[in-house]
Amino acid sequence: MCDILVATPGATENDSMFFAKNSDREPNEAQVLEFIPARRPDESEVELTYVDFPQASETNAILISRPWWMWGAEMGVNENGLAVGNTAVFTERKYREEGILGMDMIRLALERKDEAKEALDFVTHVLEKRGQGGSGSHEGEMFYHNAFIFADQDEAWVLQTAGSEWVSKKVEGVYSISNVLNVRDDWDESSEGVEARTDFKNRFSPGRLSDSGLRSKILRGEERREFTMRRLKEVEGEISLKSMMDILRSHRTEPYSPSKGSNGDICMHYGGLTRKLQTASSQVSRLDGKTGGNWFTGTSNPCLSVFKPLQFRDDLPFSDEKPTDKYDGDSYWWKFERFHRKFESNYQRYFEDFSEDRNRLQDKIIKFEKDGRKEGPDLTNFAFEEENKLRIKWEREIE
Repeated sequence: MCDILVATPGATENDSMFFAKNSDREPNEAQVLEFIPARRPDESEVELTYVDFPQASETNAILISRPWWMWGAEMGVNENGLAVGNTAVFTERKYREEGILGMDMIRLALERKDEAKEALDFVTHVLEKRGQGGSGSHEGEMFYHNAFIFADQDEAWVLQTAGSEWVSKKVEGVYSISNVLNVRDDWDESSEGVEARTDFKNRFSPGRLSDSGLRSKILRGEERREFTMRRLKEVEGEISLKSMMDILRSHRTEPYSPSKGSNGDICMHYGGLTRKLQTASSQVSRLDGKTGGNWFTGTSNPCLSVFKPLQFRDDLPFSDEKPTDKYDGDSYWWKFERFHRKFESNYQRYFEDFSEDRNRLQDKIIKFEKDGRKEGPDLTNFAFEEENKLRIKWEREIE
């Protein structure tokens, strides 16, 4: 469903904050990379995915990764270096069929706030005054509550919710969240309905035999969080851009085979009735007070993708594309989705050699960015062009 990682400056090389997320969605659900410039809107209301919301007098410039059919974003970053992402969590509280999606809250926060704590306070206010709700699925109905991570260059916060109740916790060192409540009684702030030192996970997690409890078990959020925390702890103190990318590309067992994959994988591959989702897009951001350092795949399955650095510019390679849930040969996302499905038909035979090619290209792009040899949209265009060459080469190779 989704996994989010954060590493605070003391846990990373060069004392940078790192934010990373895999967005897991339905396999035909194209995800759109968008740059939306800062503006001063004329309208008094903004139309979210399901409901209207008061418009702000000014909005920040943002880079987001958005499911094609919704207003909100799975993840993103704004011009001030605030990054936000969410995961679905299942609780014992009832789900509202109408309301504001967690993804809509992400975009609202990115457009209106500059710092992590400000964004957290804004979202908790929306939760309490307007409520969360609505289906997060395009093909069917999927109702859930939300967990979030908010990060800027100085601090990061985790927020976990159950209906209108919530707790928040400032992150020290490393942290990750998945599709399960994990904050217990060590939270820093809470809604009024949460009594002091309440174990939030224990209090609001669903019963094991309830529909929500069974869904939580099938999605294996506990296992995925345990895996990502272990991987973060292994490199704590020297976490880099590359190490965050590596975790997002990982599978629970290696060598990996899509036919034997599971909902316990971080890089999720679609697998039929019991594994209905796949990683649709991924983000890693180095938050150091600059507008650079934001890397997105804009394609599914990060193990088969290259992270490309994006700038806050309206002339990005994907700016005119409008993919949907139908195949479009002109869409960057769909070109790679077609390639990935072909690759998965013979994954084990080719992956070792492919990953060597992918790593060489990824390392080259990271080095260019680090050395400043290519700046602005030139590096972005270079990364997209080289990844497309990689796709064409390997499409010819695969039987």
